[in-house]
Amino acid sequence: MAWRGWAQRGWGCGRAWAPPAGGRSYEDLTAALAPPRLLGRRFNFFIQQKCGFRKAPRKVEPRRSDTGTTGETYKRSALIPPVEETVFYPSPYPIRTLIKPLFFTVGFTGCAFGSAAIWQYESLKSRVQSYFDGIKADWLDSIRPQKEGDFRKEINKWWNNLSDGQRTVTGIIAANVFVFCLWRVPSLQRTMIRYFTSNPASKVLCSPMLLSTFSHFSLFHMAANMYVLWSFSSSIVNILGQEQFMAVYLSAGVISNFVSYVCKVATGRYGPSLGASGAIMTVLAAVCTKIPEGRLAIIFLPMFTFTAGNALKAIIAMDTAGMILGWKFFDHAAHLGGALFGMSFTIAFES
Repeated sequence: MAWRGWAQRGWGCGRAWAPPAGGRSYEDLTAALAPPRLLGRRFNFFIQQKCGFRKAPRKVEPRRSDTGTTGETYKRSALIPPVEETVFYPSPYPIRTLIKPLFFTVGFTGCAFGSAAIWQYESLKSRVQSYFDGIKADWLDSIRPQKEGDFRKEINKWWNNLSDGQRTVTGIIAANVFVFCLWRVPSLQRTMIRYFTSNPASKVLCSPMLLSTFSHFSLFHMAANMYVLWSFSSSIVNILGQEQFMAVYLSAGVISNFVSYVCKVATGRYGPSLGASGAIMTVLAAVCTKIPEGRLAIIFLPMFTFTAGNALKAIIAMDTAGMILGWKFFDHAAHLGGALFGMSFTIAFES
């Protein structure tokens, strides 16, 4: 009996047992220490006092998002969608995240220029056929009665008055406007952030490198980019041709995003990026490299003009400073990557 009392005290659970003062028999003590019974013999209800350590409350972990993995909340600019509430987590092996984008960049660029070569060959064949078709069409128009006020005719007249470069970029501008409208649909926000913003910390790495080139969240951002693209479209198509321009533009979007990936992984500054600025910087750099003495002007300050060569130098210097100092309003690494690709391709294209 003394041993049982010692065991109860040693465990520290419940009450400590001590022999009663008056003394009882062994059967009385056993009956007193037995657990109470409920509803006869079939159901025994054991009353057990909990002892020991209390279970610590479960710590609520922040929800991991698809858009990134950095250790702190991403502070966005006004040009990207609102994702500042997302908590990112750094990858233990960040360099490995660049392997798939690297292969995608090389493969997509090769396919783009291969398709451009096939398209250029087919275009050369169709030009011969279109020459004879044009002669036949002019003869039919001369004997066909003309319709006054025909809306379709006015559209065809406007389209035929555009340059080859302007007709080429019309489809690109239409695609950008369509994606901009998709950003306004609330039910598509999660899908748009996943597939139409590029981020090396996202689960989807490759397809956003191309899709984000056609994605704009801000109306001013899209309008400024499309205005610059429209302004330089005639010059770049005259330099490269329609087929090579499309290959350069699409490849530039992927390459500029890959340079942005490398910079974000190297600095640890993860965050989503979107816009056609990287590809447009390639177009701008190609024209400025080909025509360095051309005169350019700022859209809101047309009275100040400068040479294309000086403009390219200033843009490269500004983007280099922004990438080193960590300016977050623009993706300066993507701009710089696009500009360097445009310069190098133009030099190689001339030689």
